[in-house]
Amino acid sequence: MNETYETKIEQLRQIIEKIEDGNTGLDESMKLYEQGAVLVKQCEMMLADAELKITTLSRDA
Repeated sequence: MNETYETKIEQLRQIIEKIEDGNTGLDESMKLYEQGAVLVKQCEMMLADAELKITTLSRDA
């Protein structure tokens, strides 16, 4: 499944809310943190790809 940048950001928001809600134990918080770190990396790669495409398109114009 090919998720969008916006979907990944929403997943990050949900992870942050769950970690900060005060009802999440340490083990689950650590798992959520790891998932969030992966999502951040994926978002950074998506933004870098978009920037490269925009730069390439700008040169070709």
